[in-house]
Amino acid sequence: MGVPIDIIPLKTEMQARSNHLKNQGKTIACVPTMGYLHEGHLSLMRMARSMADTLVVSIFVNPTQFGPGEDLGAYPRDFERDQSLCRKVGADILFYPSATEMYGSRFQTFISLEQLPFHLCGISRPVHFRGVATIVTKLFNIIKPHTALFGQKDYQQVRIIRQLVQDLDLDIQIISGPTVRESDGLAMSSRNAYLSTSQRLSALTLYQALCQTRNHLENGLTDAKTLIQSAASLILSFPETTIDYIAICDPDTLEEIQTIDRPAVMALAVKVGKTRLIDNMMLSPQ
Repeated sequence: MGVPIDIIPLKTEMQARSNHLKNQGKTIACVPTMGYLHEGHLSLMRMARSMADTLVVSIFVNPTQFGPGEDLGAYPRDFERDQSLCRKVGADILFYPSATEMYGSRFQTFISLEQLPFHLCGISRPVHFRGVATIVTKLFNIIKPHTALFGQKDYQQVRIIRQLVQDLDLDIQIISGPTVRESDGLAMSSRNAYLSTSQRLSALTLYQALCQTRNHLENGLTDAKTLIQSAASLILSFPETTIDYIAICDPDTLEEIQTIDRPAVMALAVKVGKTRLIDNMMLSPQ
């Protein structure tokens, strides 16, 4: 059954609990999620559990990071299952607010970064990272964690949150956990639930393309354009695949590089049927 868990739906109650914990000298780690939890989330929770006295998990499907026509309404939800998983991992508090609780009726303040959001996913999802930066800042102000953990699968998101914390002088340590994969290599994602059996085979090409690129690099091929073209050919050879982007870029600025003569990150977003999937891999030249 796991340990008892407190479910808190109200911002003021969550803030009061955090204040009380801090006054007692307790440390707080938080794992923000949009629910429909999988092993990637749980691995972050286990890391967080070992780092602090109190583990807070938030579940909130944030409407401001979904653009028109995206899957806000269809995004998978299963609160009872999520609650059970949080309890088994040993979370102390589950912060579970409504959209009305988080934004009210007259919300008008958003946080925007000047450069990092306008690469990779931000090109086709122009409002996404404004919504991410805003909700993460709100969660930090409500939960007041010492440490917050995010998955490396969302590389751009982690980079933006680190920049946000640095720029706004937030006294929070940001830790990223490694991408957790299924046995076949598919990066774990709540959106994997959308995939049919045949689509899942096509989805495996994201990781296959990353591994292929790493192998080419180990064999001395360092031209980014050639590597990207090779990855695209592999992905598009499978049915129902549409490439949003494939990029090889600087790990800090996310600006694309022409030659892999230093550590780089390869990131890609691919639609398999109607399901948009992302993945990435760090690349280092010999």
